[in-house]
Amino acid sequence: MTKAFNNLLICMAVIFICMATSSWMQSSGGQVAVSKIVLPTQNGQSLAATLFKPISATSDTPAPFVAVVPGFQRSREALSNIAIELSRRGFVVVSIDPYGQGSSSSSMSTRSATYEGYGMFALIDYVFETDNLNYVDKNRIGATGHSAGGNAAIRGAAYFGKEASETDSALSKLHSVYISGYVLTLRNSVLRHVNSNIGVSYALYDEGAFRNKLKNGDMRYAPEALRVVNSGRLKTLPKLKEVELGKLYGNINDRTARIVHNEPLLHPFQPYNGLATANQIKYFETVFSHKSELSPEDQIWQWKEFLGLVSLITSLVMLIPLGRILLKVPYFNEIVNPVPNPSKPPVGRGKIIFWSLFGISALIACVSFIPMVEVSKQLFVDASTRKQTWFFPQRMNNPVMLWAVFNGFVGFLFFFLTYKLFGKKNGVNPMDWGILITKKVAYKTFILGLLVFFFYYLYLFVIDYFFLVDYRFWFMGVRVFQPTILILLLMYAPIFFIFFLMSSLRANTSMRIEGQPEWLSMFIAGIGNSLGLILIIIIQYTWFATTGEVYWTTNWLYINLLFGVVPMMFALPYFNRYFFYMTGSIYLGPIVTCLVFIMILSSNTVSYIPI
Repeated sequence: MTKAFNNLLICMAVIFICMATSSWMQSSGGQVAVSKIVLPTQNGQSLAATLFKPISATSDTPAPFVAVVPGFQRSREALSNIAIELSRRGFVVVSIDPYGQGSSSSSMSTRSATYEGYGMFALIDYVFETDNLNYVDKNRIGATGHSAGGNAAIRGAAYFGKEASETDSALSKLHSVYISGYVLTLRNSVLRHVNSNIGVSYALYDEGAFRNKLKNGDMRYAPEALRVVNSGRLKTLPKLKEVELGKLYGNINDRTARIVHNEPLLHPFQPYNGLATANQIKYFETVFSHKSELSPEDQIWQWKEFLGLVSLITSLVMLIPLGRILLKVPYFNEIVNPVPNPSKPPVGRGKIIFWSLFGISALIACVSFIPMVEVSKQLFVDASTRKQTWFFPQRMNNPVMLWAVFNGFVGFLFFFLTYKLFGKKNGVNPMDWGILITKKVAYKTFILGLLVFFFYYLYLFVIDYFFLVDYRFWFMGVRVFQPTILILLLMYAPIFFIFFLMSSLRANTSMRIEGQPEWLSMFIAGIGNSLGLILIIIIQYTWFATTGEVYWTTNWLYINLLFGVVPMMFALPYFNRYFFYMTGSIYLGPIVTCLVFIMILSSNTVSYIPI
């Protein structure tokens, strides 16, 4: 008990120190006031955001303003790096949760990025019209975004440019925009309305480049990039046929300035790169004539990401001592049973069966994912078409759920068939599986799992309240959630639990082998749990490296989703094993991990919940 309590305190202390330091970095050592805001918008919608206000921005010395718009499946925390770097250079920054993501409401529109800028249009209107933000220079308002957020940025430039021409206003409310990771809407029909300076940053190895005109990510000759640059040139001048990357074309004062960058990166990692960040910093400092004492390469956000990673890992490790402490409560005493004997090492035919099923399970997990994506589109029509619904409203999690259910049942089938056809005849004893449980113990186990979940998130809410940061590394993070997400947890978790329970059964029976080192046993279980999804990523990017086009094109965004899912799948057996040793049964582990991991998934995805 003392050891568990000490371990819990150590975990909490590590998280506290990392998060306090992250908060200090986020506020640039106290030079930037960071606060959460909520803006009421059209149709009863609401926009949640984080405001970064430098103390140097005052009514006497108003500062440039930049709205930061994350992409599809991302919340405001995912682009905190650019918000931090701009604000520490004296920019006022607001990083938003796009509609349907994070803490913002859903949108009545099924094309929110296009027609509402994910909420950015309403934010720009508010900043420009209100007298409250008297520390903002309304002549220097900009917007930036990555991926779908980049689409929102260029759509905003067109929207406000068109508004200015229709109202005989001299200039657009948006002085300058920066589009990262998105070029599909860089068309003449959009660009002709733009009255803003434009910066473009596109990853040379962007997986979505197959949709571009030339079907690659090279921006030197891309019609999309050429249209941007030529849109700022006088009509009397000849059209350029090649873009010089990194060159500023046009005139900033006329708002015809154009620049294109082409960093050698993949799409999901583009926002988390020092060069890409420096290019964006230089752009906004140049177009707003705002020179700070810091060079664009002087960046601190990487340290915040590192501390976020330490906190993320530590927070999950904290589940173990937290569970041990709660198990010492007398009410939960009967949950604890002797740990069953491990399995005998497979030999001969048994060894062949073990590794054959290991490989077949991985293969099934690999080939079943994309079909489940297609099934989800037919089964969850409203969510798949971005319509508000209470019927499984998380478009991107729905196929993962179907995949988990299918592979969970396949795993149970293989497990019991193996026992029936081989194990039973070779002395395998079901009493060693840790599956026997009474209703009373099952009830108490569930209550214990809920308590672990409650205290885990309680500490996160405390951290968020005091420091306005969460446990995060790049696009993977544990963030606070809105009460409505609890409803979705009740909806999704019971279905996902089938897979989590199967994972616990397999990790603690057939993969817990007598005489095998514990680290090797859990590593094999982790690989077995995630290999199918890893194979999908390997196929996707091997094909991409070989041909220049990803293997799965139509559903490439679902493949990118796996970058955040695979680490969870790999870590799952580790937690199941530790909780198995605590209780002698397979149930507490999957209850805790299902609640925590599915809440992580549910609070980091798009949800088309009715307003």
